[in-house]
Amino acid sequence: MPTSRLLIIDDHALFRCGLRLVLQAALPHTSIAEAASLEDAMRLDDGQPPGMVLLDIQLGGLNGIDGMSVLARKWPQVPVIILSADDTDETVREATRRGAAAFVSKAATAEHILKVLLEVAGRGHAMAAPAVESDDTGKPQFTPRQYEVLGLLSQGLTNKAIGRRLNLSENTIRGHVQAILLALDVDNRAEAAFAARRRGLVS
Repeated sequence: MPTSRLLIIDDHALFRCGLRLVLQAALPHTSIAEAASLEDAMRLDDGQPPGMVLLDIQLGGLNGIDGMSVLARKWPQVPVIILSADDTDETVREATRRGAAAFVSKAATAEHILKVLLEVAGRGHAMAAPAVESDDTGKPQFTPRQYEVLGLLSQGLTNKAIGRRLNLSENTIRGHVQAILLALDVDNRAEAAFAARRRGLVS
């Protein structure tokens, strides 16, 4: 893994400890530091910036979204992965706007969190769904209908609402959503919306 130093900023000690143990087992040569708040993280600085930051949103003191600007000023080249239980469309959109390298729901599996971390570090490779081809740059080439579904999904619409908008059955929409999740190599709709915006697939 390119980065040998990770910083986890999360005010839930149990989650923080569990994540650290998982990452240490998977990345034995990586140094992992922990902080319960952004203020604590700033005090951990020893002159060597972390290679990556895993940041919760709901923190005591300065919250993670607002704190991204603090991290960017201190460590401008360090990617920040938002790892939060708040995966609403509004939150994902704001994290994207603030420059997050990725957004992962806390409901995701440890394996998925690790996969995203490796991808951000430059070691992962997204897997496209068989029904979705990729161009030479690796960007998924969705069908026109899938682009419509992705756009509405990114606006926070449910499968039922998307079906009504496009005059399609909910089961049909569910199939399109599943293909989109597989093509973007994500676990849920919030991560799909984030990935789509980061890759310029939706505005």
